[in-house]
Amino acid sequence: MSIASMTGFAREAGSTGPAHWAWELKSVNGRGLEVRVRVPAGLDAVGEEARALVQKRVGRGTCHLTLTLSRAEATPRVRINEALLASLAEAVTRVPMPLGITLPSVDGLLGIRGVIEVEEETGDDEALRRDLSAAAGRLVEALAEGRRAEGRALLDVVEGQLAAMADLVEAAEACPARRPEAVKARLAAQVAALMEAASLDPARLHQEAVLLAARADVREEIDRLRAHIGAARDLLAAGGAVGRRLDFLAQELGREANTLCAKANDVSLSRIGLDLKAVVEQFREQVQNVE
Repeated sequence: MSIASMTGFAREAGSTGPAHWAWELKSVNGRGLEVRVRVPAGLDAVGEEARALVQKRVGRGTCHLTLTLSRAEATPRVRINEALLASLAEAVTRVPMPLGITLPSVDGLLGIRGVIEVEEETGDDEALRRDLSAAAGRLVEALAEGRRAEGRALLDVVEGQLAAMADLVEAAEACPARRPEAVKARLAAQVAALMEAASLDPARLHQEAVLLAARADVREEIDRLRAHIGAARDLLAAGGAVGRRLDFLAQELGREANTLCAKANDVSLSRIGLDLKAVVEQFREQVQNVE
């Protein structure tokens, strides 16, 4: 499995008889899965069917599903009720007309209600529902493929950021400022400066120096950073809906990077820590787009 982005867009449009329709589906980042559906009146069942398709194919994100529908102006069909017209014509010939009254003409008979029938083409509603359902299926698949394609591009970015983090962690591990002799030299210089400035108990000063050296050790932070980077790589390799877990690891990476900076007792190590914090923040922003 590969990872997928939470952002995407898809559109399906077509015609069924006089009806022109268009489905649109877009998704954005979200903490969970939310599907908002808007369809014309009378097509609620089609909308709920499309919602179920989205919920089946999308694991996380806020999705907006919209259906627009319009009907073309159809030319009405005019039909003469010939049986009724013939019956009326025969009837008026049998009825004696008073003096001065003429028989009705054809146009007069055509004006009688029911002789001329106007039929408007309304289309096949069942065919429309079938076409809309089929289009909704294609729409959801198109969105899912778009999210997967964006996820593949996203994968390259976050893998590069993890590689950069790993390099910085190794640079911190190999930093000359972390070598015992360098730590000892710095502490010795600090102790000498304090001894010159004031009369202090050498034994007590030695204990404080040991405590300072212990607090300045970043071995645990380096080990945890390596573990978190490895866990993130495992999640990316597994694929699927791993966005929340990657976001949690990004927070943990940020916490360890902050601690490393706080404990750094040398400019070179501080610079490595600051560079690491910057890459972790970029990583955190990217994984928030992962499903």
